[in-house]
Amino acid sequence: MKATPTIKVYVKVAAVFEPDGSIRPQAITWEDGREYKIDKVLAMRPSAAAKAGGQGDRYTVQISGQHSYLFFEHSAAISGNRLGRWFVERRQTG
Repeated sequence: MKATPTIKVYVKVAAVFEPDGSIRPQAITWEDGREYKIDKVLAMRPSAAAKAGGQGDRYTVQISGQHSYLFFEHSAAISGNRLGRWFVERRQTG
């Protein structure tokens, strides 16, 4: 059986920049405008999105008791105010 393709879905993320320079995501706003509060950041590590592709940081987050991955894809530009983009992986349908 063929694996279902996975795509990147870029999302709006509210995040806090800590004094030590780390980024702590607080909430995700989905494509349709629904907002999901992040209960807890369980882990963060540099990682590729194995299913959808891309390089950056993978956050393991807890939302409504469920564990999920949230990715921060670093910008290739080394200057300017665009540090990167947030995305989640979603199975492609149709």
